Amino acid sequence: MKKSNLHFDLLGTSFSIAADEDISYLENLLNRYRIILENTRKSTGLNEPLKLAILTGFLLCDEIERMKKQESREGKEAEQRTLNMIARIDEVIPSD
Repeated sequence: MKKSNLHFDLLGTSFSIAADEDISYLENLLNRYRIILENTRKSTGLNEPLKLAILTGFLLCDEIERMKKQESREGKEAEQRTLNMIARIDEVIPSD
């Protein structure tokens, strides 16, 4: 895959990144970060770029962990439902 390059100005500094991802994916990530950053700024009143960046990164890590836990719970629930269905099928269908 061709590398995509994304340049952005954020928190008083400029970055250019290259990644093996589609440019629209990178732009979506940047937009998501900007939304969380602005929400962090509004909820905390912080204006120091470093503190905002650190706290925003922390909040994004928290979001990822919560999503992983939710997916794990959903996976376990789906596995249990599948096992229950298999047990019910086994009860109805005679084995040879």
